[in-house]
Amino acid sequence: MYVIAAGCLAFILFFTVFGDKGLLRIYELKQDKQKIDGQLTESRENNEKLKREIIALRTDRRYMESIARKDFGLVRSNEVIYQFPQEKK
Repeated sequence: MYVIAAGCLAFILFFTVFGDKGLLRIYELKQDKQKIDGQLTESRENNEKLKREIIALRTDRRYMESIARKDFGLVRSNEVIYQFPQEKK
């Protein structure tokens, strides 16, 4: 009698902890959810940054000029560029 009850209890306990909907699986899913929430927050922040940059590119001529100078090396017609050799350390 006690053996059957203990066997049933062990069976239930095993599936409560290790089953598809057991405690370990719930813990893993919570860890996955936290990871995905962090990625979502990071993606939203990056999205907002990109939206601000789009607005700046559409409306701010000075920002566009700074991008053209930095990324493409463009200069105005009356400017002279001096390049100095870098010192060796």
